[in-house]
Amino acid sequence: MKLKFRKIAYQLHLWLGLTSGLIVVIMAATGCILTFEEELKHIVHPNRYFVENIGRKKLELSQLTEKAEKALPEGLKVKRVVISSDPSRTYVFRTLKMDEEAWTYWGTYLYYYRIYVDPYNGKVQEVEDAKKDFFEIVLDLHRRLLLGEKIGKTITGYSTLIFAIILLSGLVIWYPRKMSKAMLKGMFFIKTSANWKRINYDAHNVLGFYAVIPLLLISYSALIWSFEDVDKWVKNTLNGNTTEKKAKSTIPSEELSDRNNILNLIGNTMEKGLKDKKSALINFPRSEEGTYYAELTYDGRQYRNEHFNFDQYSGDILKSQSYKNKNIGYGTALRERNYDLHTGSILGLTTRIIYFLAAVIALSLPITGFIIYLNKKKKKPKHKKNKVIFPSHY
Repeated sequence: MKLKFRKIAYQLHLWLGLTSGLIVVIMAATGCILTFEEELKHIVHPNRYFVENIGRKKLELSQLTEKAEKALPEGLKVKRVVISSDPSRTYVFRTLKMDEEAWTYWGTYLYYYRIYVDPYNGKVQEVEDAKKDFFEIVLDLHRRLLLGEKIGKTITGYSTLIFAIILLSGLVIWYPRKMSKAMLKGMFFIKTSANWKRINYDAHNVLGFYAVIPLLLISYSALIWSFEDVDKWVKNTLNGNTTEKKAKSTIPSEELSDRNNILNLIGNTMEKGLKDKKSALINFPRSEEGTYYAELTYDGRQYRNEHFNFDQYSGDILKSQSYKNKNIGYGTALRERNYDLHTGSILGLTTRIIYFLAAVIALSLPITGFIIYLNKKKKKPKHKKNKVIFPSHY
C-alpha cells in the first residue's frame, strides 16, 4: 500500500511538474524581483520619493490633492494617497481604472497614474504613467502572466494549486523507503564531490526540502487571492460564520458638505497618528455611500495597522479597528496577514530574505527536475528489431 502511494506521488510530481514548470519559473523569477521592490525603487528613482528640502509645515491635504489632480489628464480624479512618516518623503497620489474583461496587461489598465508631490510646497515632482513602470509589468506577469484578470489570473491560480500538490508529493518522494545513515546524509546534504548528474539530483531533492515550508505558505496565500470562494470559506469558518458589516456614508438630504474640509480633517488625523508609525494611506470614496478608508501602518508589516472608515459627508469615524483588538475573528486576523504571509514580511527582514532564497530555489526546481527527467529517459533501453534481454540489475 505504501509503495503504491509512493508511485502515485511520483507520477503526480512528474507530470504536474512537466505541465506547470514554465509558469512556476516565471512566477518564481518575478517573485524574486518583487521581494525588494520598494528599496530598489527608492534607489532608482530618488526624485520621485524624496523632497529636496524639508519644510517646517506641510500643506493641507485638500491643497495637495488639488495639485495632484491638476497634473493628471483632464477629467481624472485622485483615488488614493500614501503618506510616509519620514519627513523627507513625497506624498504619492494614485488613480487607476481597470477592465477585468481585458485579455492583456495593456488592456487591463485603462489608465494608471502615480503623482509624486512635495508636501511642503505642493510641487509635483513627477507624474508617472504606472502602466509603463518596470515593476508594475513584473507584478502583472507574476499575478496574471500579462494575460488579463480572467485568463491570466485563472492560469496562475490553478498553477499555484498544482505547485502546492507538487511540493507535497515531493515530500513523499523525498522520504526514503529504507532509512540508513547514508540515506539520512543524502536527504539533507548535496554531495558536491559526485558527478554533475548526482549534484543536480541532490540540488532538486535537498534544496526542495529546505524551501518547502516557505513555498507552501506562499502557495496558500496566493490561493486565497486567486479563489474567492476559498477565501470566504476560510475566513467565515475561522470566524464562526459571523459576517462583518460594511461601513456606509449617510447621504445627506441637504446640500453636500465641503469636500476640502473633510479631506483636511482626515489628513490631519492621519498626520497626528503617524508619529509612532511608518505610513498611512487614504482611499477615496468610489460611490455615494462609500467612505474614506484610512490606514495607519506601524512598520513594514501591513497587518500591524489601525484602520478607519470616515463618512465622506461629515468626516465622522464610522468604524475603527486595530490589529491589537482581541475581538477580531481568527479568520479576519489571518486574512489581514495574507499579504505579509505571501511576501515574507510577516516576521520582518529575516523572513523576506528566507522567502527570497526560497523563490530562487523554486526557480531552479523545474529546471533541475526536467534535467532528472531527461537523464532517466536516456537510461531507458531502445528496442531494436531483435529482442535483447537485459540483466535484472540494468
